[in-house]
Amino acid sequence: MAKSQPEKGSARRKVEQIRREQRARTIRMRVLAGVGAAIVVAAVATGIALAAGGGTSSTSGTSSPSGTSSPSGTSGTTSGPLGPEGIALETGPALAPASTAATGQTVGGIQCEASEQAVYHIHSHLAVYVDGSVRQIPLGIGVVEPAVQQTANGPFASATRCYYWLHTHTNDGIIHIESPSRHTYTLGNFFDIWRQPLSTHQAGPATGTVTAFVNGTKYSGDPRAIPLGSHTDIQLDVGSPAVPPTSVDWSKAQL
Repeated sequence: MAKSQPEKGSARRKVEQIRREQRARTIRMRVLAGVGAAIVVAAVATGIALAAGGGTSSTSGTSSPSGTSSPSGTSGTTSGPLGPEGIALETGPALAPASTAATGQTVGGIQCEASEQAVYHIHSHLAVYVDGSVRQIPLGIGVVEPAVQQTANGPFASATRCYYWLHTHTNDGIIHIESPSRHTYTLGNFFDIWRQPLSTHQAGPATGTVTAFVNGTKYSGDPRAIPLGSHTDIQLDVGSPAVPPTSVDWSKAQL
Protein backbone atom coordinates (compact mmCIF):
# COMPACT_ATOMS: atom_id res chain seq x y z
CA MET A 1 0.00 0.00 0.00
CA ALA A 2 1.40 3.46 -0.90
CA LYS A 3 2.29 5.78 1.92
CA SER A 4 0.01 8.76 2.49
CA GLN A 5 1.18 12.29 1.71
CA PRO A 6 1.42 13.28 5.42
CA GLU A 7 3.72 10.31 6.04
CA LYS A 8 5.95 11.28 3.11
CA GLY A 9 6.11 14.87 4.35
CA SER A 10 7.05 13.68 7.82
CA ALA A 11 9.83 11.52 6.40
CA ARG A 12 11.23 14.45 4.40
CA ARG A 13 11.26 16.64 7.50
CA LYS A 14 13.15 13.98 9.45
CA VAL A 15 15.76 13.67 6.69
CA GLU A 16 16.20 17.47 6.59
CA GLN A 17 16.63 17.58 10.37
CA ILE A 18 19.24 14.80 10.27
CA ARG A 19 21.18 16.68 7.59
CA ARG A 20 21.13 19.89 9.63
CA GLU A 21 22.38 18.02 12.69
CA GLN A 22 25.17 16.46 10.62
CA ARG A 23 26.29 19.90 9.41
CA ALA A 24 26.29 21.20 12.98
CA ARG A 25 28.38 18.22 14.14
CA THR A 26 30.87 18.84 11.32
CA ILE A 27 31.41 22.40 12.52
CA ARG A 28 31.86 21.26 16.14
CA MET A 29 34.35 18.57 15.08
CA ARG A 30 36.39 21.10 13.13
CA VAL A 31 36.47 23.44 16.13
CA LEU A 32 37.55 20.67 18.51
CA ALA A 33 40.26 19.59 16.08
CA GLY A 34 41.50 23.16 16.05
CA VAL A 35 41.84 23.10 19.85
CA GLY A 36 44.46 20.37 19.62
CA ALA A 37 46.35 22.23 16.93
CA ALA A 38 46.27 25.42 18.97
CA ILE A 39 47.81 23.63 21.95
CA VAL A 40 50.71 22.41 19.80
CA VAL A 41 51.27 25.85 18.29
CA ALA A 42 51.16 27.50 21.71
CA ALA A 43 53.67 25.04 23.13
CA VAL A 44 56.11 25.63 20.26
CA ALA A 45 55.71 29.40 20.52
CA THR A 46 56.32 29.31 24.27
CA GLY A 47 59.48 27.27 23.79
CA ILE A 48 60.83 29.73 21.24
CA ALA A 49 60.02 32.69 23.46
CA LEU A 50 61.74 31.12 26.45
CA ALA A 51 64.82 30.29 24.42
CA ALA A 52 65.06 33.80 22.98
CA GLY A 53 64.36 35.54 26.25
CA GLY A 54 66.70 33.61 28.50
CA GLY A 55 63.97 31.66 30.25
CA THR A 56 61.37 34.40 30.61
CA SER A 57 58.38 35.31 28.50
CA SER A 58 56.00 38.22 28.26
CA THR A 59 52.88 39.21 26.33
CA SER A 60 51.95 42.53 24.78
CA GLY A 61 48.23 42.73 25.28
CA THR A 62 45.27 40.76 26.58
CA SER A 63 41.88 39.75 25.33
CA SER A 64 38.75 38.80 27.21
CA PRO A 65 36.48 35.81 26.41
CA SER A 66 33.90 38.21 25.02
CA GLY A 67 36.45 39.84 22.75
CA THR A 68 35.98 43.28 24.30
CA SER A 69 39.68 44.19 24.66
CA SER A 70 41.70 45.87 21.94
CA PRO A 71 44.74 48.16 21.73
CA SER A 72 43.88 51.80 22.31
CA GLY A 73 43.25 53.77 19.13
CA THR A 74 42.73 50.85 16.76
CA SER A 75 39.80 50.96 14.36
CA GLY A 76 39.71 47.21 13.70
CA THR A 77 38.64 45.34 10.60
CA THR A 78 35.99 42.91 9.37
CA SER A 79 38.46 41.23 7.00
CA GLY A 80 40.82 39.57 9.45
CA PRO A 81 41.99 35.95 9.33
CA LEU A 82 39.40 33.20 8.96
CA GLY A 83 37.92 32.16 12.28
CA PRO A 84 36.66 28.77 13.51
CA GLU A 85 33.55 29.03 11.32
CA GLY A 86 35.45 29.83 8.11
CA ILE A 87 34.37 33.50 8.21
CA ALA A 88 36.80 36.40 8.61
CA LEU A 89 37.10 37.54 12.22
CA GLU A 90 36.16 41.07 13.25
CA THR A 91 38.85 42.87 15.23
CA GLY A 92 38.83 46.07 17.23
CA PRO A 93 36.72 47.13 20.21
CA ALA A 94 33.37 45.48 20.76
CA LEU A 95 30.20 47.46 20.14
CA ALA A 96 29.10 46.32 23.60
CA PRO A 97 30.13 43.44 25.87
CA ALA A 98 28.40 40.08 25.57
CA SER A 99 28.01 40.12 29.35
CA THR A 100 25.03 42.48 29.05
CA ALA A 101 22.98 39.77 27.31
CA ALA A 102 20.00 37.96 28.82
CA THR A 103 20.84 35.16 31.22
CA GLY A 104 18.17 32.55 30.56
CA GLN A 105 14.78 34.23 30.78
CA THR A 106 12.54 34.15 27.70
CA VAL A 107 13.00 37.28 25.56
CA GLY A 108 10.24 38.23 23.16
CA GLY A 109 9.10 34.61 22.95
CA ILE A 110 12.65 33.38 22.27
CA GLN A 111 13.72 30.75 24.76
CA CYS A 112 17.07 29.60 26.10
CA GLU A 113 17.41 25.82 25.85
CA ALA A 114 19.97 23.29 27.03
CA SER A 115 20.84 22.19 23.49
CA GLU A 116 20.95 23.92 20.13
CA GLN A 117 17.87 23.49 17.95
CA ALA A 118 18.23 21.98 14.47
CA VAL A 119 14.76 22.19 12.91
CA TYR A 120 15.42 25.69 11.53
CA HIS A 121 19.15 26.47 11.32
CA ILE A 122 20.42 29.44 9.25
CA HIS A 123 23.08 32.14 9.61
CA SER A 124 23.22 35.90 9.06
CA HIS A 125 26.22 38.24 9.29
CA LEU A 126 26.30 41.58 11.12
CA ALA A 127 28.93 44.32 10.79
CA VAL A 128 28.70 47.62 12.68
CA TYR A 129 30.74 50.77 12.05
CA VAL A 130 30.78 53.77 14.39
CA ASP A 131 32.09 57.00 12.86
CA GLY A 132 33.84 54.91 10.20
CA SER A 133 35.51 52.41 12.56
CA VAL A 134 34.39 48.81 12.92
CA ARG A 135 32.92 47.63 16.20
CA GLN A 136 33.20 43.90 16.86
CA ILE A 137 30.15 41.74 17.50
CA PRO A 138 31.49 39.66 20.41
CA LEU A 139 31.22 35.94 20.89
CA GLY A 140 28.88 34.56 23.53
CA ILE A 141 25.79 36.69 22.93
CA GLY A 142 22.87 34.36 23.70
CA VAL A 143 25.28 31.68 24.98
CA VAL A 144 24.56 31.53 28.69
CA GLU A 145 27.53 30.78 30.95
CA PRO A 146 29.88 30.23 27.99
CA ALA A 147 32.91 27.95 27.96
CA VAL A 148 35.43 29.45 25.54
CA GLN A 149 37.74 27.11 23.65
CA GLN A 150 40.91 28.53 22.12
CA THR A 151 41.17 26.98 18.66
CA ALA A 152 43.91 27.38 16.06
CA ASN A 153 41.61 29.89 14.32
CA GLY A 154 40.43 31.86 17.33
CA PRO A 155 38.09 31.49 20.32
CA PHE A 156 34.79 29.60 20.15
CA ALA A 157 32.07 29.76 22.82
CA SER A 158 29.79 26.90 23.83
CA ALA A 159 27.08 27.16 26.47
CA THR A 160 27.32 25.33 29.77
CA ARG A 161 23.76 26.31 30.68
CA CYS A 162 21.63 27.16 27.62
CA TYR A 163 21.51 28.65 24.12
CA TYR A 164 19.07 31.27 22.92
CA TRP A 165 17.68 30.56 19.47
CA LEU A 166 19.75 33.56 18.31
CA HIS A 167 23.38 33.55 19.42
CA THR A 168 27.04 34.08 18.47
CA HIS A 169 29.83 31.52 18.86
CA THR A 170 32.87 33.56 17.85
CA ASN A 171 34.03 37.05 16.87
CA ASP A 172 33.11 36.86 13.19
CA GLY A 173 29.75 38.66 13.23
CA ILE A 174 27.81 35.48 12.44
CA ILE A 175 24.41 35.30 14.11
CA HIS A 176 23.23 31.70 14.46
CA ILE A 177 19.48 31.27 14.11
CA GLU A 178 18.70 27.84 15.55
CA SER A 179 15.01 27.49 16.25
CA PRO A 180 12.62 24.60 16.98
CA SER A 181 10.34 25.87 14.20
CA ARG A 182 10.61 27.94 11.03
CA HIS A 183 10.16 31.60 11.89
CA THR A 184 11.39 34.95 10.60
CA TYR A 185 13.45 36.57 13.35
CA THR A 186 14.72 40.13 13.14
CA LEU A 187 17.81 42.12 14.06
CA GLY A 188 15.70 43.68 16.82
CA ASN A 189 15.21 40.22 18.37
CA PHE A 190 18.99 39.74 18.44
CA PHE A 191 19.62 43.14 20.07
CA ASP A 192 16.88 42.40 22.61
CA ILE A 193 18.69 39.20 23.64
CA TRP A 194 21.92 41.23 23.80
CA ARG A 195 19.94 43.77 25.87
CA GLN A 196 21.25 46.63 23.77
CA PRO A 197 19.19 49.39 22.13
CA LEU A 198 18.69 49.56 18.37
CA SER A 199 16.88 52.31 16.47
CA THR A 200 17.35 54.75 13.61
CA HIS A 201 19.59 56.86 15.87
CA GLN A 202 21.34 54.33 18.12
CA ALA A 203 23.03 50.91 17.98
CA GLY A 204 24.16 49.64 21.35
CA PRO A 205 25.85 52.51 23.21
CA ALA A 206 26.74 54.29 19.95
CA THR A 207 24.50 57.21 19.02
CA GLY A 208 24.06 59.01 15.71
CA THR A 209 22.18 58.48 12.47
CA VAL A 210 22.04 54.75 11.73
CA THR A 211 22.37 53.86 8.04
CA ALA A 212 21.54 50.22 7.37
CA PHE A 213 22.45 48.03 4.41
CA VAL A 214 21.07 44.56 3.66
CA ASN A 215 22.95 42.52 1.08
CA GLY A 216 24.58 45.71 -0.18
CA THR A 217 21.33 47.66 -0.60
CA LYS A 218 20.36 50.56 1.63
CA TYR A 219 17.53 49.67 4.01
CA SER A 220 15.14 52.58 4.57
CA GLY A 221 13.03 51.20 7.42
CA ASP A 222 13.57 50.65 11.14
CA PRO A 223 16.76 48.58 11.53
CA ARG A 224 15.00 46.54 14.22
CA ALA A 225 12.76 45.12 11.49
CA ILE A 226 15.60 43.78 9.32
CA PRO A 227 14.89 40.06 8.83
CA LEU A 228 17.60 37.53 9.63
CA GLY A 229 17.70 35.33 6.55
CA SER A 230 20.05 32.65 5.30
CA HIS A 231 23.43 34.24 4.46
CA THR A 232 22.01 37.75 4.85
CA ASP A 233 24.75 40.42 5.04
CA ILE A 234 23.70 43.26 7.37
CA GLN A 235 25.75 46.40 7.92
CA LEU A 236 24.98 49.29 10.28
CA ASP A 237 26.83 52.60 9.93
CA VAL A 238 26.41 54.82 13.00
CA GLY A 239 27.39 58.47 12.53
CA SER A 240 29.82 59.53 9.85
CA PRO A 241 31.68 58.96 7.64
CA ALA A 242 29.53 56.23 6.18
CA VAL A 243 31.33 53.05 5.16
CA PRO A 244 30.37 51.53 1.79
CA PRO A 245 28.59 48.19 2.25
CA THR A 246 30.76 45.10 2.12
CA SER A 247 29.88 41.48 1.41
CA VAL A 248 30.88 38.34 3.27
CA ASP A 249 32.71 35.44 1.65
CA TRP A 250 30.62 32.42 2.65
CA SER A 251 32.47 30.04 0.32
CA LYS A 252 34.92 28.78 2.94
CA ALA A 253 32.31 28.32 5.67
CA GLN A 254 30.21 25.25 6.37
CA LEU A 255 27.30 27.42 7.47
